[in-house]
Amino acid sequence: MAGSAPAAGVGVRERRARFEFARFRDLALLPALALLLAIGAFVSPSFLTKANLISILGASAALALVVLAESLIVLTGKFDLSLESTVGIAPAVGAMLVMPAASAGFGFEWPAAAGLFAILVVGAAVGFVNGFLVVRLRLNAFIVTLAMLIVLRGMLVGATKGGTLFDMPPSFFTLATTLFLGLPISVWLAAVAFGVAAFMLRYHRLGRALYAIGGNPEAARAAGIRVERITWGVFVLGSVLASLGGLIVTGYVGAINANQGNGMIFTVFAAAVIGGISLDGGKGTMLGALSGVLLLGVVQNLLTLAQVPSFWIQAIYGAIILGSLMVARLAGGEGQD
Repeated sequence: MAGSAPAAGVGVRERRARFEFARFRDLALLPALALLLAIGAFVSPSFLTKANLISILGASAALALVVLAESLIVLTGKFDLSLESTVGIAPAVGAMLVMPAASAGFGFEWPAAAGLFAILVVGAAVGFVNGFLVVRLRLNAFIVTLAMLIVLRGMLVGATKGGTLFDMPPSFFTLATTLFLGLPISVWLAAVAFGVAAFMLRYHRLGRALYAIGGNPEAARAAGIRVERITWGVFVLGSVLASLGGLIVTGYVGAINANQGNGMIFTVFAAAVIGGISLDGGKGTMLGALSGVLLLGVVQNLLTLAQVPSFWIQAIYGAIILGSLMVARLAGGEGQD
């Protein structure tokens, strides 16, 4: 018994050290953001203007919701690559239920409120199917959601006939175009979503359960945590958040095209990884994920103002992911066999 006390003390110190490192990683992005802001001010005099900063926040709101969705799923040790397709298919179905047949809709001409609700239902349905395949049938999450990504992308292209949907009610654009206290509603929505998620993960037993499931699902199950039910629910919640992100993209662009959300998942993982979300599950915070979103939003805006060709932006995002993984490996031993 005497030897167990030092061991317990070591364990407490190790957990405290890991917590301090996680907090350091979250805050480490703040100097990087400050440096980018300084560079932006040097590159373009319009960078630090109120209009441009609001534009950065507005353009990052949809990405923020999808990053939040992916981060919650990754915390459980799973993946969902289909979120980018949900960003496209969910608002498209909602819009086509409202639009007349003459405008490439289904011809049902539902009320706008019903169409908006249908967007959330479609997202929940996609997440439910993903959860069923991954949790109940125990299929590989990476393969299942990759297949779902392809299926949904094909359905979107087929439903829209490869075209663009324009004739939608103004309410479909409200989140991105309506201002509250000087900021788009989408920005406030993303901020509230991250705030609620951060509170739940830190103080609620459900949040602690997510960390436990991602860290060791068998130990979590032995502790009485309903691993399957919670994991399934996170898939549903993630897809609903992605459908909201798709609605924000729709309002920001003013239309829905067959490629909406295409390639977004790479940016999502970039933001999550540089924000400290471990791809092994069980590690990461919402502050870090949100910092990653803001960092990439500033980078993209800065590159656009510097007139860097758009195809280089993806290459830069890829380099950021690789760099972040190497930093995590060197600093915390993450990813070791």
